[in-house]
This record gives sequence, structure tokens and C-alpha cells, in this order.
Amino acid sequence: MPAFDLIHSAAAFGAAFLAGLINSVAGGGTLVTFPTLIWLGLNSVTANATSTVAIWPATLGSSWGYRRELRTVEGRLFWLLIPSVIGGLAGAWLLRYTPPAVFDRLIPYLILFATLLFMAQDPVQRWLKSSDPAAHHTTKWLMGALFFQLLVAVYGGYFGAGIGILMLAALSVMGLTDMHQMNSLKVLLGGTMNGVAIVYFVSHHMVFWPDVVLMAIGAIVGGYGGAGLARKLGGRVVRRIVIVIGFGLALSFFVRR
Repeated sequence: MPAFDLIHSAAAFGAAFLAGLINSVAGGGTLVTFPTLIWLGLNSVTANATSTVAIWPATLGSSWGYRRELRTVEGRLFWLLIPSVIGGLAGAWLLRYTPPAVFDRLIPYLILFATLLFMAQDPVQRWLKSSDPAAHHTTKWLMGALFFQLLVAVYGGYFGAGIGILMLAALSVMGLTDMHQMNSLKVLLGGTMNGVAIVYFVSHHMVFWPDVVLMAIGAIVGGYGGAGLARKLGGRVVRRIVIVIGFGLALSFFVRR
């Protein structure tokens, strides 16, 4: 493990603060925290687990903020919690048994995939708004959505960046068109799959705790205090910044290989 010094702690806190700010507007903060932890000396598997644990507490605040919307969600959609739990645990298990050398080779592809998903956010949301909910209330669609959510949760437990876009697609299959309801479920389901993964990571000693504590504080402060700056910049500007960062990081890891 790396030595824990002032520069290390400042960089970890700063990355989490920026991630909290980004997540408050556009999502995609993991694209900042995960590579930062690698550059600070953690191996890729530990960095991924540590980033997941550190950013998760900020999800609790978002879940509380969406509590009114969750009360209006129809009961059948909460079935998605089951594959979220199973998939999140499966993804965490896969991460534990992925050798760091193998995960290192996957990193640039995972970051690139997450960045492309992030770029697809606007087109996906336009598609969701134009979808016909009447066509998505059959048992067949329900089974399809549950299976898709299982795959999303496996990815979420394994790496996680960009899962919000995938979950919005799953919810569209379920027939939702109200974006406030969809975002509330996205936060709940994402928090659930990551929460299960976190329990696994912690129980198997896969995290670097000094970074977890600092970054959790940084993410919460960034999400709350940085929201004003993010609003001044505008969601579109923040999204463009995240996309540039994502492609830059993917390129840097490809070169690093």
C-alpha cells in the first residue's frame, strides 16, 4: 500500500470533491476518482473497490432527496432490487478474483466504455421520453428488464462507471417515462448494487481505509458545496468536461500499457 502523506491525502480529497460536483449535475465522478487512486499508488483492483466505497455515502443523500418520487413508483418496479443485489454481489466477486495484471489490461476499455455510455446520456433520455409506456407492461418485458438489470448490476459491482445510463435504459423497458421517477429509481438501484458490493469489498479487506474516509467527506462536500458552481457552469459544460476527461484517461491508460 502507498505511504499516506499530505500530497496523497490532498489529491484523494480533491478527486472526490470533483467527483461529487460532477455527480451532482451529470454523473460520471468515478471516471475521476478511480484513475486518481491508481496514480496515487493503489493497484487497480484496490483502487476500484476503494473508489466505490468512498463515493457510496453521497448516494444516501441523493436517495433521501428523491424520497417523494419513490413514493409514486408502482410496486412492480421494485422487483429490480432483486437482480441489483444478486448482480452487485456477483460483480464484486468477479473483481476480487480478477488478477490486478488482468484488470490493468481491462482498465482503458472499461473507461472508454463508460465514457461512451456517458456520451449517450442525452440520446438515451430523448428516446426514453418518446417511448410508448403502453407497450411495456407485459410479463415478457418484465422478465427482459429484470435480466437486463442483472447484467447492469454485475457491471456495477465490477466497475460501475456509466451504470446510470444502463439503468435508465432498463427502466424504459419497464415503461417509465417520468424522468424524476426514473432518476429516483436509478439512485436507489445503483445504491443497492454498490452497497452489496461494498459489503463484499470490506469483508474481504479490499479497500484502503485512509482514502475511503477522506474521499467520502470530499464527495459529500463536493456534491453539496460544489453544486452552485456546477449550476453556474451548466450541465452541458460539465458533461463536456467529463467526456474530455474520460477520453483523456482512456488514452493515457492505453499509452501506459
